[in-house]
Amino acid sequence: MTSTKGYLEFILEQLSGLEDIEYRPMMGEYLLYCRGKLFGGIYDDRLLLKPVPAVQKCMLEARMEVPYEGAKEMVLAEDVDNREFLCQLVEAMCEELPVPKRKRTKSR
Repeated sequence: MTSTKGYLEFILEQLSGLEDIEYRPMMGEYLLYCRGKLFGGIYDDRLLLKPVPAVQKCMLEARMEVPYEGAKEMVLAEDVDNREFLCQLVEAMCEELPVPKRKRTKSR
């Protein structure tokens, strides 16, 4: 099953209080970025987050789920209706996530 554009738009609206939120479509699903850092994704109309300490601290009883077969477990964000909590959580995550590695370009 793939994610719907409507669910993506809902999540983006919930995160509209943050700056520099982007998404990239990936095989029917969507990867989510904050300031260029991958923090989670939308898989089968579920918001799944990387299990960084900020998430584990704020969501003590959260369920872990696999986004797709063979992938590492991620934290299921069940309270996506709480805009303020979601924005604070993603902001805290963004502080903890590493800066993405620069892709090397081939020189000719």
